Amino acid sequence: MIKIAATSDNHLDINKIPVDQAIKQQAHFLKQQQIGYYLIGGDMFNDFEKTVEYVQKLAKLVSPTKVLFIAGNHDMIKNVTYEQLETGSWPGYLNNRFVDIPNSNYRIIGLNGWYDYSFADNVNKTIDQFYQWKMAYWIDSLISQPMSDVEREGIVIAQLDKQLQMAKNEAKKVILMTHFVPNRHFIRYTTDFRFWNMANAMMGSKRIEDLINHYQVERVIFGHIHQRIVPIQVKQTWYYNAAVGYHNHRHNEWSSNDFIEEWQNQLKIIQLF
Repeated sequence: MIKIAATSDNHLDINKIPVDQAIKQQAHFLKQQQIGYYLIGGDMFNDFEKTVEYVQKLAKLVSPTKVLFIAGNHDMIKNVTYEQLETGSWPGYLNNRFVDIPNSNYRIIGLNGWYDYSFADNVNKTIDQFYQWKMAYWIDSLISQPMSDVEREGIVIAQLDKQLQMAKNEAKKVILMTHFVPNRHFIRYTTDFRFWNMANAMMGSKRIEDLINHYQVERVIFGHIHQRIVPIQVKQTWYYNAAVGYHNHRHNEWSSNDFIEEWQNQLKIIQLF
């Protein structure tokens, strides 16, 4: 039996968590649970260098557990370029890469992801209007990129299509880890709160959902939305959202005041036989 644990959106800096203490507590729990692979779906810090440092420290403590991570939009804000996100080779960094689990036919594929405004199709806005709203109200305005959001998501789509086709050719069962929302099922549409209807433009892409369905991906791990979602099967795919979320004076999404308790409660553990 192989045990995989997944988390996302720990936001250790925003939540003002003592990092070294959290690492020790997380490492103790992961080793106690005999986790083989610990997957981090992005948004650990608003600084990619801090995310990499965190992963390196944790990986040393939990070895031989494998720690694999991708970047969320918050990680992308500082100390990393688009080119580095695409081609970087930090230990455990899984964007547009895969890891095959020994003695099984499972493959873990990682993809940071992005968005193309397609989840906001209930809002009658142009691409330019979505972009202007993003730059005025959304934290991603701090992320530099050499292309439009639609073009960036087009690259993501091509990468995922290639990864899934390779997995299919090799008869691999896929566990996909991505940061952004991979299925419309998880998108919140409202008639009385325009902000969230516009924010849906930055949640993900319907084209990712289409690829997941086309290749009949077995399991998908994601973050980005801070909801308490139990694992759910949509069509043939099981979806796991492991976001810990915010705990501060502006946004209190926790059910307790203890980070480790929230992290454990949101941790998704998958057992492969």
